[in-house]
Amino acid sequence: MTSKKSLAGQTAVIIGAGFAGIATALRLRALGYDVTLLERLDSLGGRAQVFERGGYRHDAGPTVITAPFLFDELFELFDEKLEDHLEFVPLDPFYRFHFADGSQFDYRASIEDTLTEIRRFSPEDADGYLKLLDKSKKVYDVGFKKLVHRPFTRVWDMVKQIPALLILKCYKTVSQMVNSHLKHPLIRQAFSIHPLLVGGNPFKTTAIYTLIHYLERRWGVFFCMGGTGKLVDELGALMERQGINIVLNADVDEILLANKTATGVRLSDNKTIDADLVIFGGDPETCYQHLLPQNNKLNLPRSIKKQYSMGLYVLYFGTKKLYPGVAHHSIWMGPRFKQLLAEIFDDKQMSEDFSLYVHRPTATDKSFAPEGCESFYVLCPVPNLQGNVDWSSEGEVLRDRIIEALEETILPELSSVIEEVFWMTPEDFAKDYRSMHGAGFSIEPRLTQSAWFRYHNRDSAVSNLYFVGAGTHPGAGLPGVVSSAKVVEELLTGVEVGSGG
Repeated sequence: MTSKKSLAGQTAVIIGAGFAGIATALRLRALGYDVTLLERLDSLGGRAQVFERGGYRHDAGPTVITAPFLFDELFELFDEKLEDHLEFVPLDPFYRFHFADGSQFDYRASIEDTLTEIRRFSPEDADGYLKLLDKSKKVYDVGFKKLVHRPFTRVWDMVKQIPALLILKCYKTVSQMVNSHLKHPLIRQAFSIHPLLVGGNPFKTTAIYTLIHYLERRWGVFFCMGGTGKLVDELGALMERQGINIVLNADVDEILLANKTATGVRLSDNKTIDADLVIFGGDPETCYQHLLPQNNKLNLPRSIKKQYSMGLYVLYFGTKKLYPGVAHHSIWMGPRFKQLLAEIFDDKQMSEDFSLYVHRPTATDKSFAPEGCESFYVLCPVPNLQGNVDWSSEGEVLRDRIIEALEETILPELSSVIEEVFWMTPEDFAKDYRSMHGAGFSIEPRLTQSAWFRYHNRDSAVSNLYFVGAGTHPGAGLPGVVSSAKVVEELLTGVEVGSGG
């Protein structure tokens, strides 16, 4: 077992300043490491960039905070309190669903209010929801409390968990688990969408991800005032107070090796930085293909074919009109569900219809837009770059289709009041974030790509090389990537960190 004291003075270089890299930098600094955090973009946050256009502000990436205690912990490492720097506002409803038949369902912050909403669609599903929530708690008690922060670098780490996973029927999919408790097709849709928030198809994602239901119910759904960008800014300030060396516009060309041990990095300007540890916070496959010397065939994952998550088309705009009837988080469901997802994930082709996530931050924080205006972010799941989509033309086509669909439903008169419109496609994810195949969430959260089957947090062939982020255990989403820093901490110290939840 390694003591905290013995780590003081050792050096660590972290590649990538997304939430995973930031959390890892703080945890290693608390252990005594001298930490250098490298980011190839000109600001912290990775995919959590902030765009400002014509007085409108947009969080580029994650917008849903579901495990606030994980951020509390980062401040508590240094005897500080998050609430002295940030304000997390609970949201109600968590999400508002707009279905293709014109009906609406509010997933509410209280169980009783949620049951009232469910009964409007299907009285018998109220009892089914309570049973689903109970099942979700059991999965949470194992999957989150016991597994999410633990390393899975050995086969035995996985084998030990098989009995519990079998008892919880985690070999089933999220859709199968939900459908076994709920009967109404629209309510089934509403409680099956959570895998999409971490890059998974609910018809193929392991049922262990039903734990998200209880995670939300236990801790709530929050918005950070000032947006995710404000959260990044305050974590950046915390790092600066703790003496972490942050280097922006630092493009890493190579991870340096000596006798199959990571010894530092070489930047694009040929500057080298020596380190006792190297932690990569981006897409693992990017590291294996581009940053490790190609004459060293060191790691098995290079030869394993992974299934990647869908791509994302994200449309940003402002409106010269208020839409007070639109919730902070809205899920706009198209006429098809299972078949649409099969076309996106399996066929990797554009469809005639779509489903959308609509973020209206001005519902909670008016600072995101000029007075009398609204800021919007609309996310549309699309094929990743393994498909054959010409985004040079499809970007504008999809923009117009989305605007038309929203104008006909929840945003009337949109085409006449919209302004400052721009968008991101999977090609932007590949270029800006070096995401493999432009995928929005790295590899899919299938059972065969979870825990030990996922990219390991410690490389098995290169000593002192570690991985955090969406492609590693435990997976994508803010709780997952922030928890990956805990996994690395446990690997370094031999001391169980705990889930915190």
